[in-house]
Order: sequence, then C-alpha cells, then structure tokens
Amino acid sequence: MMTDLARDIPKPGFSFENCKRNEMLLKEGFQPPKAVKTGTTIAGIVFKDGVILGADTRSTCGAIVSEKNCKKIHYLAKNMYCCGAGTAADTEMTTENISSQLELHRLNTGRQVPVVAANTLLKQLLFRYQGHVSAALVLGGVDKTGSYIYCIHPHGSTDKVPYSTMGSGSLAAMAVFEARWKPDLDEEEGKKLVRDAIAAGVFNDLGSGSNVDLCIIRKDNTTSYLRNYEIANKKGERKLNYDFKVGTTDVLETLVQKFEVTEETIPVAMEVA
Repeated sequence: MMTDLARDIPKPGFSFENCKRNEMLLKEGFQPPKAVKTGTTIAGIVFKDGVILGADTRSTCGAIVSEKNCKKIHYLAKNMYCCGAGTAADTEMTTENISSQLELHRLNTGRQVPVVAANTLLKQLLFRYQGHVSAALVLGGVDKTGSYIYCIHPHGSTDKVPYSTMGSGSLAAMAVFEARWKPDLDEEEGKKLVRDAIAAGVFNDLGSGSNVDLCIIRKDNTTSYLRNYEIANKKGERKLNYDFKVGTTDVLETLVQKFEVTEETIPVAMEVA
C-alpha cells in the first residue's frame, strides 16, 4: 500500500482544527476542562560582562508535582537563551520554533543574530495568538551592540529592562532584585543575586521548587549553562532501620481458607458466513 507522505506529515506550527468542534460541544452543554494554574520562578539580569538567567526546576499540574528537575532555560542561539513560564508544551514549542528561525537567519546573513531580532519574532508569534499560547518569557542575550534582558508577556507585549522576573514566584524574586541589584555587578555577585532571587521564589511559592538552574552569557562569546547550580530542596535521608525480625509482633489469630479451582470449557457458537 502506497503512502502519501505529504498527506501524512502533520503541518508545522499550532493547530486550531478543532475550534469549530469545540464550539459545537460547548453549545450542547459539554463542560470544558478548567484552566490549571502553573507555577514557576524565572529571572534574568544584566551584569558587567553579559547577562545571567535563572530558573527553578519544578513542574506542576495543579497541586501535583509532575517533574522535580525539568529544564526551563531554553536554547535560542549561541548568544542568547530564553527562560519560559506557563504551559510547558507552549514554552517548548515556541522557543524551538524561534530558535529554528534564528538559525535560518544566521545562515542566510552569515552574521550573528542580534537579540532584538529574537525579541521581535517572539512578540509577533505570541501576539498572533492573542494570549492563547501560554508562554511568559525572559529573553537574555549578548550581541555586538550590548547585553540585553527582555520581558515578554503571553499577549505579545515586551519590555527591555536591566533585570526581570516572571512566573508565580516573580514577586518574591523581584523583591530581591529591587533591594540588591546595581549596575556593573561582577559575575560572582550576579550569580549569587540570581540564585537568591530564584531561591526566594522556591521557598515562598508552592508552584516553584526543587533546584536552581543558571545560564551565564558573556560578551566574549562564551556561555555557561549551570544545570542544578544549587539543590535548594534536598531530599531527606532515612535515619532509622525499619526492618523487623520475624516474631516481633505477636500473632493473635490465624485463619486459613482453601479454595478449589476448577476449569470448565465453554462451547463457543461459530457463525458461518
């Protein structure tokens, strides 16, 4: 049997083929699934030699921790990365889509892609879907014109700022930045500041937790992705031995029931066409 590959390969991008079907189901009284609150703490700052991005590693589904060590700092290009908060699938697909476009842009021009180009592509994509793509992003990168942090909201609005936080733990993280950020931080001061901001979200927001990831992008075209830079919530260790010898607990009563298992062959009627 011949297969039409062009027909079988799904179309790229987001699909809205079921919108009319869903609208009909709503009119028939079908109750749609309710939106599930997600939790994340992501942050980014500009320091003397580049930018530093940070994120926690807890992935939640309502009140359930579905993943303790997920990656929320996504690769866009060699000179820029992007932290994602919101729906995990949306942040993954959005950043992968833009990363592909940036690489095509670099190959076409033969030059390093500026950070503002990534910001423009991201805001245009999110604005097109009017917030239905749940992706709140902190974009950080370095190019020949300088170091940049962009705060990108799900509806497509963006801000160029020296430091930014997003996610359900953003208020706690922003409190740390507002109190301690200053221009021309060195790398160690910047790493400690971002670490403390993410930790503030981890310990003050139930949707954020587990570990702290950092990504340092420098002006000398070097990048360090510090996966599990700090284990914020260490798992407790078992201190006691819970193995008990036979006879530790007295047997008060014993009841043994024997069952006789028999097999019967059930005739099956066959139909003849």
